[in-house]
Amino acid sequence: MNARNVGFVYRKELTEWLRDRRTLISTVVIPLLAFPLMMVGFSALAIMLVGQAKKETPKVMILGGEDSPAVLEGLRKLDNLEIVPSTSNWKEMISNKEIRAAVAIPDGFQAALATGEAKTVLIYFYEGELKSSFGADRIEKFFKDYRDRVVRDRLAAKNLPETILKPFEVKQQNVAPPEKVGGAAFGGFIGYMVILLCMTGAMYPAIDLTAGEKERGTMETILSSPLARLDLVLGKFLLVLSASLATATLSVISMGSSFSILGKFHAFSGGQGADLHLQIGVKSAAAVFLMALPLAVLFSALLLTIALFAKSHKEAQSYLTPMTFAVVIPAVASLMPGIELSPKLAVIPILNTSLICKEIVGGTYHWNYIALIFLSTCVYAAAALFLATKMFQRESVLFRS
Repeated sequence: MNARNVGFVYRKELTEWLRDRRTLISTVVIPLLAFPLMMVGFSALAIMLVGQAKKETPKVMILGGEDSPAVLEGLRKLDNLEIVPSTSNWKEMISNKEIRAAVAIPDGFQAALATGEAKTVLIYFYEGELKSSFGADRIEKFFKDYRDRVVRDRLAAKNLPETILKPFEVKQQNVAPPEKVGGAAFGGFIGYMVILLCMTGAMYPAIDLTAGEKERGTMETILSSPLARLDLVLGKFLLVLSASLATATLSVISMGSSFSILGKFHAFSGGQGADLHLQIGVKSAAAVFLMALPLAVLFSALLLTIALFAKSHKEAQSYLTPMTFAVVIPAVASLMPGIELSPKLAVIPILNTSLICKEIVGGTYHWNYIALIFLSTCVYAAAALFLATKMFQRESVLFRS
């Protein structure tokens, strides 16, 4: 291997790569802009839609309850509900969104309260429809408040304190700082995205430098140069690796900025995520990058090898599509509850990196697992790179007809 020749090939491919407008868009523009636009845009849209749904006064139908005038009067006095006349097709009306919910008051409900008999009030709504859920929640709140008043009246009639029903309180107290909570919540997602982007960032240049060269008829010209095959493949490999790491790095920066903006937006709007912060420090970012490095080498070498068998861009894409699923499945598996790092999982490629990135972003550093995962992934990456160099030595692969 001649380092000077490898550098020459790398600089030559890099110059051509940077001249390609599609490359700059897919590697720089999309990673930097996609996440802020998607996350902040969708979050703002969701908050706006939820706010509009909360402002609406839902139409509600009362079924029965003629012998419980106090309950009916209480429901009709609510400002946040619009009571409509009852009809027999109330289920169809809920499905058609003509009304948001219906409440069925059992016969003799008010009389049963006086005698201590328990009755069941049924609230009907359309699950999955936001405005219907809000309407059902308001009805439920009314009946819970009504039930509490009945209980207080019964206790007062017997001169008993309200604490007789709740002699003590039980509360959960979180001791984790907000950034740790945010890391635990979003760490798995960040690990998944880093892995996915390492692969997708390498895919286009890997295809272009192999199948693309064949399609343009320039592969023979390159191979006829005085450069050794090893220098040639390493130069191309370094470019694919650079694209992979650049895409992943820019995307992580974009995600970090998006989460920061999102947290401030929630805090300003008083949303439920106002106390959820994600702060990725230099140490965590460096650790994630270090764990992603051998994985990027693995992806770059494998993509280069597989794409080398293709004769055109289209054929290369059909070869690489199954690899996308092979990467996504273990990366997604790390997001499932109950899957945690273990010695066995620490040697499974892709899954191990996703799991350790999740721990790192959450602020937990298992140094023994970090070392094991890094070394095992380096072994897989070295094997893939060795395979790539061997494939470039085979004329039957380079000039496959």
